[in-house]
Amino acid sequence: MNGFIILDKPEGITSFIAAGIVKRAAGVKKAGHTGTLDPMATGVLPVAVGHATRFIDFLPDCDKAYRASFRLGETTDTLDITGKTLTVSDNIPNENYVTSLFPKFTGEILQLPPMYSAIRIDGRRLYDLARRGIDVEREKRKVAIYYIEYISHEGNEYTIEVKCSKGTYIRSLISDIGECAGCGAVMTSLKRILSNGFSLEDAHSGQEIKNAANSGLLEDFLIPVDAALKAYPEVYVSQGQAKRFSNGGGLSGGRLHMNLEGSLYRVYSDGGKFLGLGEYDPDLSELKVKRVFVE
Repeated sequence: MNGFIILDKPEGITSFIAAGIVKRAAGVKKAGHTGTLDPMATGVLPVAVGHATRFIDFLPDCDKAYRASFRLGETTDTLDITGKTLTVSDNIPNENYVTSLFPKFTGEILQLPPMYSAIRIDGRRLYDLARRGIDVEREKRKVAIYYIEYISHEGNEYTIEVKCSKGTYIRSLISDIGECAGCGAVMTSLKRILSNGFSLEDAHSGQEIKNAANSGLLEDFLIPVDAALKAYPEVYVSQGQAKRFSNGGGLSGGRLHMNLEGSLYRVYSDGGKFLGLGEYDPDLSELKVKRVFVE
């Protein structure tokens, strides 16, 4: 079995353990995930099984979207409810004021990565340092917030939907909103609803995946490798070219009968069989092998 299965990750486990649910259900030796989610987070987690693991790095690393809830009037060391409480405030602004702050955080902004994150500084994970009580200097990073949509609120708890660029920390965004509101804020839940071109509509719960596997229907959930790479244009090659490409040989751009303008291409035989990914070298006018797909 080779392809991608989109898991609706449950709360309370790591992404690695979550990918193991799919691995065991598929009965494969290799499985890997992309787009790590924190243990408390849920939602879209693409899991590659079998030979699809060789293509994880080529999944479109496009924009992501989240539905998040946060509580005003509190801050923690992790910026979410799993952490140690640092401050508490009763000075809570009203709904109109809180929602009026959202436009200030849209567009390109500078964001300070949280200490409890997987970012490496001098070879060390920040969360490892944070657990030892070590706080290190971090540089702010430029991220893009495309929109913050207000969904609802009850008391001091708000729910929003955010679409953003890769590398955005929703915990940090919420913390900054709370600071701007003058009372602090802490994230209480997070669900990823869009990642790597997949949405919640593509995702299945762990139980659904197990049930499908037990019924021999798991392949109904399998997204073929080339379908997961649909962001890249197609190029079709002759039988001879297909054999050469599958053996690791580059293809002359002048013999492909198409104008290659991009970088990565999905390569197919003239019979429609997916052969892998090719990378066009304009200096050599050659489509080089980037990854060969093995069934």
